[in-house]
Amino acid sequence: MHRQQLLQLLARYRTPYMEEAGMVARTRRFVAQHPDCFNRELMHGHVSGSAWVVNPARDRVLLLHHRKLERWLQPGGHADGETDIHRVVMQETAEESGIDMAQIRLLDDAIFDVDVHVVHESEHDPRHTHFDIRFLLEIDDRLPLPGNDESHQVAWVPLHQVSRFNNALSLHRMVDKTRRVRRGGARLSPMSQHGS
Repeated sequence: MHRQQLLQLLARYRTPYMEEAGMVARTRRFVAQHPDCFNRELMHGHVSGSAWVVNPARDRVLLLHHRKLERWLQPGGHADGETDIHRVVMQETAEESGIDMAQIRLLDDAIFDVDVHVVHESEHDPRHTHFDIRFLLEIDDRLPLPGNDESHQVAWVPLHQVSRFNNALSLHRMVDKTRRVRRGGARLSPMSQHGS
């Protein structure tokens, strides 16, 4: 499987958050060591992709109440062997929001966030690790949100209320990054996260 695109994205990515920097290094090692890193059949861990979806004003984010996990999360999912991580994220966002892919805009080719987290054992899967690669996307918040059967609800959440829906450290980090984007413009390059 072709891993060079992801390895290059990870090599260019910089973060001012110490805990995330450690996860980036861990992800780079994992991807380099596992040719089948995009395949969920790699049982101890695999690459996943997710989207931090903002509205044009950058003051609301799209979250979904995941039916299986019973948690509010950003759109995302397994790569299922697809090595183009941008495509994974766009497809997962379209499927989970119910919005046509033509209405979804990738704001930057660069990685927005990296998170390594454990997924607990379920009836379908053993305990394993997700190496989650995240990108910044935009959807017009005036569009209807049909969602799909994977979620109880899909909603636009004001940025300052995200912690009421999910207070995970990685979501707090992405809220902080969104505030930086609002101050600095629409795009977020890997190096621009060092500012302010």
